[in-house]
Amino acid sequence: MLLDKDVRKALLDARVMTEGIIKSDSNEAETRRRIERMFESLMGYDALIHITREHSIHGIGDSDYCDFAIKLERDGKIVPVIIVEAKRVNVELADKHVKQAASYGINTGCEWILLTNARDWRIYHITFGQPPQAVLLDSWSLMTDDLAKLADKFELVSLRSIKKGGLDQLWQKSNALTAQNLLKIILSEQSISMIRRELKRREKIALYPEEIVSGIRRLLNESAMGELENMKISLVRKQRPVVSKPECVPAETSQ
Repeated sequence: MLLDKDVRKALLDARVMTEGIIKSDSNEAETRRRIERMFESLMGYDALIHITREHSIHGIGDSDYCDFAIKLERDGKIVPVIIVEAKRVNVELADKHVKQAASYGINTGCEWILLTNARDWRIYHITFGQPPQAVLLDSWSLMTDDLAKLADKFELVSLRSIKKGGLDQLWQKSNALTAQNLLKIILSEQSISMIRRELKRREKIALYPEEIVSGIRRLLNESAMGELENMKISLVRKQRPVVSKPECVPAETSQ
């Protein structure tokens, strides 16, 4: 992938700038100032228009303040579309920081939170269920990832992408490609029948549907296996399969 020279320069400048604050062990305020510059140079935001510093969060009890709120117009109102929580550059991002940022998103009704220390960047989606959950959608490292990857990642949270609903589309794709959804399709009667036909064509052997499911099980990782154990799989019983020579393969019965 050939990078636009301006994008390449902006990424390299951001990396050099971050290296400087790493070496000087800059405090959180200085880290925030550098992060704000990246929102302008890498993601196309205008700090005077789109970024609200110390945005007030009204929850239970006293008000709190997030580091940044990215605000855009929605239905005639200016509202937060991304809550940004910034940590000092040499602080490793941890679960407690995710919980803090998620609480800000939940209390403002904002679906997206971005957690960063200038080095590492994580974008989370807030699912407003019972209880609400913060789901990691993507992450990247400014210091170690290649420039082409960084260009894609920063574009994901850019002003242009947010205006086009890029994060919402990515979330929809993520939901569509869950292990549960894929397993339902892979283990549907139609898919199993298609696999049986293809195996018979290629390997010249007829198999029970249960044998095919057993083979698929061996391909799955532990997470998908957990989903599989909770699923109800409907299998159509067939007559006992037989191994046959290519020239006398029995005709496949209809599903």
